[in-house]
Amino acid sequence: MHHQASGFSSRAGCFLLMSRTGSVITILLPLAILLGLGLGSFLPTIAEQVGSLVDPLVLSLLTLLFFEARISLPKPPGNIPFLLIAWTANFVIIPVLAWGIASIFFGGEPALFAGLLLYLLFPCTDWFLAFTRIANGDVALGSALIPINLISQLLLFPVFLPLFIGTQTSFDFGGIWGTLGKWFLLPFTGAVLLRFVLSRVLSATLFDPLPRLAGSAIAWVLSALVFCIFSSNASQLTANPSAFPLILLAVFLFFVLTWLLGEFLAWRFRIGRKQHVLLAMTTAARNSPLMLGLATMALPGEPIVYATLIIGMLVEFPHLTVLSRLLLRKENRMVSSSTNHLTRK
Repeated sequence: MHHQASGFSSRAGCFLLMSRTGSVITILLPLAILLGLGLGSFLPTIAEQVGSLVDPLVLSLLTLLFFEARISLPKPPGNIPFLLIAWTANFVIIPVLAWGIASIFFGGEPALFAGLLLYLLFPCTDWFLAFTRIANGDVALGSALIPINLISQLLLFPVFLPLFIGTQTSFDFGGIWGTLGKWFLLPFTGAVLLRFVLSRVLSATLFDPLPRLAGSAIAWVLSALVFCIFSSNASQLTANPSAFPLILLAVFLFFVLTWLLGEFLAWRFRIGRKQHVLLAMTTAARNSPLMLGLATMALPGEPIVYATLIIGMLVEFPHLTVLSRLLLRKENRMVSSSTNHLTRK
């Protein structure tokens, strides 16, 4: 509990770091893809050796993601209706919407279908708060969404895969519970225990920067993983270059539709401005790093699936940046209009 005394400056620093991490990922991911394809095309022997780093990088990525996440029981008695709306949007409406988009674009291509659907299915568990703050949304309530989103998607992941993906593909999900139990429990338990022990042993001054450092390290580990995936599977990933623009188009369509969904829900349930911003961010931001890690476990040897997930990441942070600016500009116009109206009176 003593870490709560770190105050607003610590939280502001966290949001700033998450925003910077998003900018770093936007730069590093395309670079990792190009370098990986280059190595795989011109030095395939070395690229094959690089492929052996995928498993330890996945393990490192998951550990960092779980260490960074602030898993605590939310106490939002007055905000239960909003949390129910957000949960229904994220885990009922959007999965059906994602399935529809994936079916339209890649209904006849199982690997592309699975990769796109995995990217679209689950909401972000942390970074969306940075953009919520930029747009002056309800950050405190957004913090309550973190454990809800994380626990929900980890429980639903082995359910959604056979439900949404298994019906359209020949992928075998028979041993998914055992696979997730083996690969998920180790990094999750290790990260949670390490965070708990360090939070009790270290002072607030020493402990508070650690989750933020883990968050900043995610961008680099994720980029290293992307580099290894693209370099060790270059020939397969360059066999169908026309699929990449279609993936970007499908993701863009998803962002448009989630924006419209958020606008409709905000209007239908008369959601306030700050919660409206939060709803827009949590329904737009996707948990692609976690899904990439889980996909490599649940669907081993499927580089097209991983590549589709990665391509979707390329436009996510630019989209969230633009969305946050548009929401903030909309608020400024509302404030200006209200001020002018009062002045005329």
